Amino acid sequence: MLVFVAGKLTSLPFAACKDQVTTVDCQPSGPAGDMLVFVSGALQIGEGKHLLKFSQMFHLMPAEPGNFYVQNDMFRLNYG
Repeated sequence: MLVFVAGKLTSLPFAACKDQVTTVDCQPSGPAGDMLVFVSGALQIGEGKHLLKFSQMFHLMPAEPGNFYVQNDMFRLNYG
């Protein structure tokens, strides 16, 4: 699955993508020190004038002191 996603992303017909983060919300998620993070904002693809709204939620798990890894990640383009 990951190979498919990487191949798809590199084959898209644009060279640049800029993000504009609007909100970042975090909350603790368990006794191990993990965190849930929710981000919303907009993407500008190439030289396009229309922004694409997005939302993303990911679960950060502690690895070693001061470091985290992404356990789960959900990303959505919000059309409409």
